[in-house]
Amino acid sequence: MIRDGARPVALVTGSSRGLGSAIARRLARDGYAVAVNGLPGPPNDGHVRQVADTIRSEGGVAGAFCFDVTDERQVAALVAAITRELGPVQALVLNATGPQPEAPLSEVDWRQHLDQLDFFVKSPVLLGREVIPGMRARRHGRIVQIDSEVVDRPPVGRSAYATAKSAQIGLTRSWARELAPFGITVNTVAPGFIPVERHADVAAQVKDAYLASVPAGRMGTPEDIAHTVGFLVSPGAGFVTGQRLVVDGGRALNS
Repeated sequence: MIRDGARPVALVTGSSRGLGSAIARRLARDGYAVAVNGLPGPPNDGHVRQVADTIRSEGGVAGAFCFDVTDERQVAALVAAITRELGPVQALVLNATGPQPEAPLSEVDWRQHLDQLDFFVKSPVLLGREVIPGMRARRHGRIVQIDSEVVDRPPVGRSAYATAKSAQIGLTRSWARELAPFGITVNTVAPGFIPVERHADVAAQVKDAYLASVPAGRMGTPEDIAHTVGFLVSPGAGFVTGQRLVVDGGRALNS
């Protein structure tokens, strides 16, 4: 039991690595008790514990929770475990993602579409059913979804991913309208290409070509996304809802 009643609780899904890890650490520095989440089983459970340990070594409060956020029973168990250990979830950051296969449209089947929708629609719906009632009762809550610039510029071969991300934005906006009277804000953050561990195999020439299209003249970092999420879950963003903040160094200006 590491409950700290003085700290609000944030659940960051898919926070064992990459953007999620940076977001979790940022929210901990901002005073949240953070529920670090990733899939159960090796090597993911080790990554989850490592992020939670890092947060605690930096003076923050964190717990490690290894559950599959696309599974209805595991989602219920996850939220129950967080509530027991840290307290009720007051900020929900939906960052979890899975494999993003590339294939031409003629080779993409419905199962591949469903796999993407599991992460970007089913998981938010399952988690929302568990945490939104408490937020409504407290008349306060923050929900942030991590979407992607691919919604605006879908690359060839990523139709299933881009479609699911578009659905995620529609879900966010409908939630924002319905939940605003209860003091709950719902927004999305749309990163550009932010190199993290999963991009280790991306060719240097691909990264260079992308960089050439960024007016800011640099690649984005996980901390750029974490800072944006930190703002959206802060008290200062209480009047910001239903919005999509694109964090891409101005690349969208080239459209």
